[in-house]
Amino acid sequence: MTRHIRHAALFCALLLVALLVNAARVQVLRADVYDGNPANRRAAIARYQQPRGDILVDGRPVTGSRDTGEHLRYERTYREGPLYAPVTGFASQEYGTTLLEDTEDRLLSGSAPLLAPLPLWNEFTRSRNAGGDVVTTIDPAAQRAAYEGLRSRKGAVAAVEPATGRILALVSVPSYDPGLLSGNGATARDAWARLNADPDRPMLNRAVQRTYPPGSTFKVVTAAAALDAGVVKDLDEPTDSPDPYTLPGTRTRLTNGSEGCEDATVREAFVRSCNTVFAKLGVATGVAGMRATAEDFGFNDPDVRVPFRVARSTFDTTVDRAQLALSSIGQYNTRATPLQMAMVAAAVANGGQVREPYLVERTTRAGGGTVSTAGSRPVRRAMDPATAVRMRKLMRGVVEDGTGTKAAIPGAIVGGKTGTAQHGLGNSGTPYAWFISWARGGADMEAKVAVAVVVEDAAANRREISGGGTAAPIARAVMEAVLNS
Repeated sequence: MTRHIRHAALFCALLLVALLVNAARVQVLRADVYDGNPANRRAAIARYQQPRGDILVDGRPVTGSRDTGEHLRYERTYREGPLYAPVTGFASQEYGTTLLEDTEDRLLSGSAPLLAPLPLWNEFTRSRNAGGDVVTTIDPAAQRAAYEGLRSRKGAVAAVEPATGRILALVSVPSYDPGLLSGNGATARDAWARLNADPDRPMLNRAVQRTYPPGSTFKVVTAAAALDAGVVKDLDEPTDSPDPYTLPGTRTRLTNGSEGCEDATVREAFVRSCNTVFAKLGVATGVAGMRATAEDFGFNDPDVRVPFRVARSTFDTTVDRAQLALSSIGQYNTRATPLQMAMVAAAVANGGQVREPYLVERTTRAGGGTVSTAGSRPVRRAMDPATAVRMRKLMRGVVEDGTGTKAAIPGAIVGGKTGTAQHGLGNSGTPYAWFISWARGGADMEAKVAVAVVVEDAAANRREISGGGTAAPIARAVMEAVLNS
């Protein structure tokens, strides 16, 4: 009898060992396979079992979490969703995450290792810490001024602090309410289908994800390149520029939208936005010189992140002389995001230095302890400091005596550049109205804000569309909001 008991005990022990080995195989060796299986909902249930951390603007959350009482318990909510959608993106149980909700997902969801005081214990228990918070650089007054300035017009605004690179406003219109996509039911699916079918693409963040021909706003880059290269030595010396200007090697004649451009000085040409003068300057500077300055400003950089990816702004370096002439006035293959053009204005305001733009000031634990901070940002020189001084004078002239007078702010020093960019087959599309600018309060030692505005569908007669008339008032409202905050 004892022998049978021993055999039974041994058999039970073997079964126990087999169970332990199988459990180890499932939980350790095969864990990733089972975790990644679409049929396994445990990870999704755990992910939404607690409130998500928040995204903050000026210390106030613009996101939240709602308890649904379902298996996927907490859904994301948004305060003033359309206003902040180009910053937050969406967090959807059905469609994933975008923008800050995506790049900061591990912190917001509580799965970031930095949130765990005892990482090994969390790994063993599969527990999740409370989600952390993301503190943004956005100025709520500037964000609202940009959004309300665009109203129902299609376009985008980007504003940065020149000395630091902090992004103060990031607006794209038309926008959408990210809260409509938060759940996984019919409401979210209907909203997803409707938003994706909308020809105006409201989920596209035009401030950072779309590039446009920058038109005459690119003349800031061309002027800086010509000054640094020594092509221009005196802003008040006639440039011997014909009107019209025949593009090199062609019979195509380039004309101007204003009078007085023939043999104009650089100062006069900048204020009047003479195409012929700046096309000729770009050719005289050459591809190498134009390329170097454009890239110093940030063009052709594929790795700009804020922290989500920014579309690459481009300056074509394979052009012939005729194409270079058009590229130098912001046409041909020259393309830029509004954020890039805000960086161009910021570099002029900041003594020729470009600060890398950023959107996240710091991240914190749920209790308020700091997880990470933005810290000091990389800097590069886009132009000589003496060139920056001359460029500031040129841009001030545009606002004080030229095409950008609608951007003037009493008691403040404002510089700007207008632009009207042609596009479409045979330039048949409604021109894009651009304005880039910077502003310094009367008592300030340095510029507080640089802005870029682009309006895609300006509500005016085609011949009356201009950056100065359409985009400059929006830039002014944003600059005033920052200077008054």
